[in-house]
Amino acid sequence: MGIKERKERHREDLKQLILDKAKALFTRYGYEATSIRKIAAEIEFSPTTIYLYYKDKSDIIYALHQEGFKLMGQKFSVLANVEHPFERLKAMGKAYIQFALENRDFYELMFIMREPLDFLDAHCNNLEGEGWPEGFTTFNFLLQTIEQCQGIGYFKGQETKSFSLLVWGTMHGLCSLTVHGHLGHMAKSHHFFESGEDALNAAFGNFIKVLEGMS
Repeated sequence: MGIKERKERHREDLKQLILDKAKALFTRYGYEATSIRKIAAEIEFSPTTIYLYYKDKSDIIYALHQEGFKLMGQKFSVLANVEHPFERLKAMGKAYIQFALENRDFYELMFIMREPLDFLDAHCNNLEGEGWPEGFTTFNFLLQTIEQCQGIGYFKGQETKSFSLLVWGTMHGLCSLTVHGHLGHMAKSHHFFESGEDALNAAFGNFIKVLEGMS
C-alpha cells in the first residue's frame, strides 16, 4: 500500500471512529448534551480534527442517519428475490425487527430522534431525490411490495400509500416499545411473556394474521 492509499485509509478510519463515538454519545446522553468537544475527547483528538471532516454535530448525526439506512437497505435488498409479494412483506417485517434489535442505537437515531429530520428540513429540500435517497428508497420498497400484494388480491379497498404508512407505523410502534423496554415491562407485569422480544414476536405473528385476512 502506497503513501496515498495509507493516508486515505487513515482518513476513512478516523471518520468512522468519529461516527462510532458520536453515535454512542448521542444515544446515551442525547443530542443537546453531546458537543463536538465531548466527541473529540472520546476519539482523543482535538475538536479541530473533527471539523476537518464534519461541519458541525448536525452534519455528524445526519451522516449516522445515512449509515443506518444503508445498513437497513442491505437487509431489504436481499429480499427483492422473494417472488411472492406477501411472503416478501413478511420477510421485510422480520428483517425490520432484526435490524431494530441488533442496532438499537441506529434505530434510535433513525426513527426516534428529531435532529436528523431537522437537518433534512434545513438542507435537503428535495426529499424524493438526492436529498434523502436512503430513506426514500427504503420506504419505496415497502410501497412497491404493498402494491404488488394488492395486485394479487390482498388489502382490497385500501389506499396504497396510507396503508403502507399503517404497516410501517405498526412495525415501528412494536419495535420502539421493545427497544425502550416498555413492551417487555408490560408483558412481564401482566405475565404474558418472559421478555420484550417474546412479546414482540408474538405481536408480529398476530399482525401478520390480520394482514393475511385482508384478502
